[in-house]
Amino acid sequence: MAGTYSQLYIQVVFAVKYRENVLMKPWRNEVFKYMTGIIENKGHKSIIVNGVEDHVHLFIGLKPSMSISDLIRDVKNNTSNFINEKKFVKGKFSWQEGYGAFSYSHSHIDNVYQYILNQEEHHRTKTFKEEYVDFLTKFNIEHDEKYLFEWI
Repeated sequence: MAGTYSQLYIQVVFAVKYRENVLMKPWRNEVFKYMTGIIENKGHKSIIVNGVEDHVHLFIGLKPSMSISDLIRDVKNNTSNFINEKKFVKGKFSWQEGYGAFSYSHSHIDNVYQYILNQEEHHRTKTFKEEYVDFLTKFNIEHDEKYLFEWI
């Protein structure tokens, strides 16, 4: 839309269903590149996409022409289909319902980028659950831990 200007930086975090450790290193980057393509084809800027075996972080320069929920729905649906078509996992792959979305100012871009880039190192000392609850607490988001994750 002409005359509309924005600068919205959002980190989105979501997990594999039941937080299973199935995003394996040999093909994980292919999935992250696929996610980047979806984000950019929807008109947003993909700053970095990274994660570990059980979850993903997206750092996006979001355009206000599309809601975060619609974008993440599309990313999750399309990547689930991609992973299943490629048969990267036994059985059916799917993402857990929901996600966390956290906003940042321009001055935080490098710190958030470095944090997401170093996920493997970061998760040597902290579980995904600990990380996610820390985000919710840091951003003052009320939550009940018993509803955060789906369990088998």
